Amino acid sequence: MRTQKRFGASALLLAALLPVCHCGDPQRASPSDSARKLRMEMVETQIAQRGIRDSAVLRAMRTVPRDEFVEAGDSANAYDDHPLPIGYGQTISQPYIVALMTELARPNSSSRVLEIGTGSGYQAAVLAEIADSVFTVEIVEPLADAAAERLRRMAYGNVVVRCGDGYLGWKEKSPFDAILVTAAAPEIPRPLLEQLAEGGRMVIPYGEAAAVQQLLLLEKRNGRISKQEILPVRFVPLVR
Repeated sequence: MRTQKRFGASALLLAALLPVCHCGDPQRASPSDSARKLRMEMVETQIAQRGIRDSAVLRAMRTVPRDEFVEAGDSANAYDDHPLPIGYGQTISQPYIVALMTELARPNSSSRVLEIGTGSGYQAAVLAEIADSVFTVEIVEPLADAAAERLRRMAYGNVVVRCGDGYLGWKEKSPFDAILVTAAAPEIPRPLLEQLAEGGRMVIPYGEAAAVQQLLLLEKRNGRISKQEILPVRFVPLVR
């Protein structure tokens, strides 16, 4: 089981932010046997068989109950092999894409990770199972509020949610060892490149919202950025 991490007093945020914190030591509600079985099948058939090999990523995908992050009417479809709407024109990504982006980012137990596009909080929860700390930015306030409450309820004390413009990143918490962008951008946001740590990796869908985009892996080495195209994807646009 994941060891829960807590922020110290220095992590208290201004009122403009939405902290996700521990109060006591609550136990997560146990998922139903059927949901657990579907989750195990999802990881085996949709993720492991498609080439995801990182053991920490596979463990995180087996641990996080995706049915907690979809709308109530979609809970029966939570482990299907496709994205689902979560309201406000946004979606929760296909499970394989969540696993792939996490594996590409290579977070570890000491990593500080930035996510752009919190959505329902699923990707943040997967990252939190692996990384030391996760900072996630969502521009749609109701989604940010709901994700913060959901992650708090599920005892993810190493995640902090902020409502704001993800294009600008989160400068005061930088540099980040990994940055994941879960919305398509027609250009690579320069503030995110500046906030990426030396040796850090950024995963971002690149391209116009109305077209097929390219998932990119960017790495910073000696102050220079290398770029690798991974595969074609379709994401909602990065909203300013």
